[in-house]
Amino acid sequence: MRFKPHNYQQYAINFITHNPITAVLLDMGMGKTAITLMAIDYLMYEYFEIVKVLVICPLRVTRTWRDEVNKWEQLSGYRLSVVTGTVAQRKKALAADADIYIINRENVPWLVEKSGVPFNFDMVVIDELSSFKNHQTARHKALMKVRPFIKRIVGLTGTPASQGLMDLFAEFKVLDMGARLGRFIGQYRLNYFRPDKVNGNIVYSYKLLPGAEEKIYEKIQDITISMKAVDFLDMPELITTEYPVYLDESELQKYEGLKKDLVLSTPEHEVTAANAASLVNKLSQMANGAVYTDDEDIITFHDKKLDALEDIIESANGKPVLVAYWFKHDYIRIVERLNKIGVNHMKIDSDESITKWNHREIPVALIHPASAGHGLNLQQGGNTMVWFGITWSLELYQQCVCRLYRQGQTEGTVTIIHLIAQGTIDEKIMKALSEKDNTQSALIEAVKAEI
Repeated sequence: MRFKPHNYQQYAINFITHNPITAVLLDMGMGKTAITLMAIDYLMYEYFEIVKVLVICPLRVTRTWRDEVNKWEQLSGYRLSVVTGTVAQRKKALAADADIYIINRENVPWLVEKSGVPFNFDMVVIDELSSFKNHQTARHKALMKVRPFIKRIVGLTGTPASQGLMDLFAEFKVLDMGARLGRFIGQYRLNYFRPDKVNGNIVYSYKLLPGAEEKIYEKIQDITISMKAVDFLDMPELITTEYPVYLDESELQKYEGLKKDLVLSTPEHEVTAANAASLVNKLSQMANGAVYTDDEDIITFHDKKLDALEDIIESANGKPVLVAYWFKHDYIRIVERLNKIGVNHMKIDSDESITKWNHREIPVALIHPASAGHGLNLQQGGNTMVWFGITWSLELYQQCVCRLYRQGQTEGTVTIIHLIAQGTIDEKIMKALSEKDNTQSALIEAVKAEI
């Protein structure tokens, strides 16, 4: 098949080709991988500017890059080497004669510091730039060591500021070595933020200074291209709904008791929340219907969400339903309920399960956002997703939703259903996701490419 780019894709290809440093912020499903590969093709065989490319991406997404190269006629002659596996396998892959080397992000420190191979890549592509949003991680520090030797660098992501604009410092530092937002996080905070929540000398959060958001956008706009899928693609309609579930009085009392006292006791077990983060985690579990004890046993708290999920599956009348879960005990309890009511199901965690889902052979599929958010095309298998347990991470949330809500969705409408336990932390999570999205949408809108 020959790649015929949309207008926006050709614009992005040209942008990468003519700019040695680029941040490409495209919504999921807009073809970031194909766009980048076509730009590489121009640079390698039209302009002869590069000869060796390194792609850094999540482990599962290495498959996406291989599939894209095999898919398009223009790329049929490209030689790929996937640098994963054991140390011996990685060294063999690095020694192979290839055009593009693909490595998972966890192995970047090994590549730079321990592989023993000179870092002689003249172009680097970071697929999911947001995974470099923390300047203190080993992967960020390692890449910064060799950044001066990289002639061209491209950062790809659909969620550049999932936790707010503080994320942008590290992401853009790895691209331009601090030329736009500064070399030091302290100076970045001083220039654009003020302390928000503090305890003595400890600052827990920051707020943007007046006008700082616009100044940040202005600093990065010359190397940044941003587009929303709804502006350029014939996207399906997206409907998001909340399906309320109601705990009874005794269940709410136990929930409130844990929140107040940080302890939940039963005749056999005790659940303790050691700090605020632990409390949030325990309350989220209780909202879903079960909680881990201090001894790592599971206490079933209620079945309200399981009942709601059963009703939704029944009302789907055989149409496939994709269920997102968060805790391991969520998965265990969902599987037990599906077995009880005689519904066939499968976990999306392998090539076989992805194929079966897209062939509509699985009535109910279960997916964990952290392990299956990036790089999976599931839009042919169904158009309904149920969030049994909601994640705080906007990035994981959006990536997971866009497994169905993307170009190529065969149904006219995608429905995302959130099971929300009323009067619990579920409501605060939904609000937090919405507020973070406001910040990210403002970023994308501010640097959107005008075509």
